[in-house]
Amino acid sequence: PYCGTIFPAPNFNPIMDAQMLGGALQGFGCDKDMLIDILTQRCNTQRLMIAEAYQSMYGRDLIGDLKEKLSDHFKDVMVGLMYPPPSYDAHELWHAMKGAGTEENCLIDIFASRTNAEIFQMREAYCLRKEIYYGIREEGSTDPAMAAQDAMVLWEACQRKTGEHKTMLQMILCNKSYEQLWLVFQEFQNISGQDIVDAINECYDGYFQELLVAIVLCVRDKPAYFAYRLYSSIHDFGFHNKTVIRILIARSEIDLMTIRKRYKERYGKFLFHDIKNFASGHYEKALLAICAGDAEDY
Repeated sequence: PYCGTIFPAPNFNPIMDAQMLGGALQGFGCDKDMLIDILTQRCNTQRLMIAEAYQSMYGRDLIGDLKEKLSDHFKDVMVGLMYPPPSYDAHELWHAMKGAGTEENCLIDIFASRTNAEIFQMREAYCLRKEIYYGIREEGSTDPAMAAQDAMVLWEACQRKTGEHKTMLQMILCNKSYEQLWLVFQEFQNISGQDIVDAINECYDGYFQELLVAIVLCVRDKPAYFAYRLYSSIHDFGFHNKTVIRILIARSEIDLMTIRKRYKERYGKFLFHDIKNFASGHYEKALLAICAGDAEDY
């Protein structure tokens, strides 16, 4: 079972938290340590309750106040923590699509890893009209006979590479359940004697290839996929802040502790220490708090 790093706080009192935040955000200075201590130690549902209490207490929007008082990456982290997960995904996608040279990795991370329900809520959250086309992924069921058939189609698509085959490939990878795809990939190996990732890498390139490989990796082991994304964001891109922030926040209540474990197993490094080496100040403190402190093992 996968394990997150942030859980609901026991003895939770949103009114008291809202008061403390109000105090921390008053005046010229700003008690950043207090913000970190409260917001990273509450789960997302609790943070939303704090924001409601804050609104009725001060007649102001907590996200607005955080945006006004904070700056740089620290602001991105604290504001990011305040969105419900579907809105956070939608917000990140929107920025990625608006940005110069669309941040394709953001789109890939989100589409390859989220379940149907998550994608649906995200579309609702931001009415992501025409900007995104995304098939409906089946949930749960498996059909071995169908898996063999799909594996043949995938194999053919990798051989022929026509536009039509590309579409068929996309339909299978985007619409079948994770469980079904797991069977399809095994069948593919049996038919072709080749791992599906190697086949995709040989046949396609660019964004399409990255998306397909991401889907395969997520089907096999989602925490390992995010460990790989974090590692490359930290080591290959000289600490790509946006990606690190997005993954830590989005996975904090789902599987971030498992991601830390995979990171250690795969790369022989501690995610915690890597963040410590690259980030600094309150930004570093906030990221490390989301990671849930310095776990001995990983």
